[in-house]
Amino acid sequence: MFEETGRPDTSVRKRVLILTVRHGASHERVAKALRQALLDADPELTIDLADALEHSARWFRLYYDAYRIPLTLWPGLWGWIEHAQHTHDSTGPRWLYRRAARSLARYIAALDPAVVVATEVGTCELAALMKRELGARFELVGIPSGLDADRPWSQPEVGLYLVAAEETARELEAAGVSRDRIQPTGQPVDPAFATLADRAQTRRKLGFEPGAQLLLVLFGGTGAGRPRAIIRGLRRLERPAQVVFITGRNLDLEEKMRRLAEDQPGWRVLGWVDNMHEWMAAADLALSKPGAGTVVEALASGLPLLAFDPLPGNERRACDWIEKQGVGLWLRNAGEIAPAVSRLLADAGELARLRRNALTHARPRAALDGARAILELLGRAN
Repeated sequence: MFEETGRPDTSVRKRVLILTVRHGASHERVAKALRQALLDADPELTIDLADALEHSARWFRLYYDAYRIPLTLWPGLWGWIEHAQHTHDSTGPRWLYRRAARSLARYIAALDPAVVVATEVGTCELAALMKRELGARFELVGIPSGLDADRPWSQPEVGLYLVAAEETARELEAAGVSRDRIQPTGQPVDPAFATLADRAQTRRKLGFEPGAQLLLVLFGGTGAGRPRAIIRGLRRLERPAQVVFITGRNLDLEEKMRRLAEDQPGWRVLGWVDNMHEWMAAADLALSKPGAGTVVEALASGLPLLAFDPLPGNERRACDWIEKQGVGLWLRNAGEIAPAVSRLLADAGELARLRRNALTHARPRAALDGARAILELLGRAN
């Protein structure tokens, strides 16, 4: 059992705690977008954003981060592990989670939030255990990132799920979650995506001619991927194209890309950017790993996506979804990069069709809609 944490007072509470982890960038982006939307909706709220692992036992952090070993050295093994986590009732042994989360339970009890929002499945399991075994009185909200939901998201202690798509909602229902606890508001994205910027004006602002075709190459927030394979593919383009590479927080990757791209006119390399909504509004096409944040932001921008080099598990499932919904293509190998980019940039009609399909699935106001749903839950909790 967890340690007892004391009985909180019964005053009206307007505090929301958003739990995240720094695995990739999607969970943090969801958390920050939701925090901004909540404060915009109710400036009197107190919003705490915390990395759950920083408030857990140190050995548990090492355990939690160990996924990087098979992911880097043996992707096939990681694919098997991820599939097991996706389909089983828990991502790890509950006795281990129980021991690891004692300090997290004390941290949450000291804050005494009215609502706890979990943006990652393990944090949802930890918070659900606290409600189940300690009788913690916060309302629990789960936000699965991406277009599907691992089965362990299904916890009876969760009062509200905010999901990216109807497919996500159906997965949760199949796992035993009642539909009245699920709202397909979309995955929260930066409120800047709520309004689609004018393409011509945005291109001028970013230093491009309005009529020039622009390819965006993304490596996710952490800067992961195969840069040399991408460069080799793009060097085979049938005609020159304006290309912008955004490498995220990976400084080594940024430097490598600058060296690889320095002899190509019209190619630009950037690191981390805070105006992704503008780059996506300006671009004709994106080539990227299909991380959860990238996919939903591309949809919000109506940006056709060429998915390349997905990680085993949820990213490959995202590739299937992208092709099924007709919002982009899944490139299985680097040899497909040049033909796909050349064909689409030369076919305005096909690009327009992909863009229309993407906008059909766009939820650019997801953070604002999610904030409203949480405020309704907060009102009932008080």
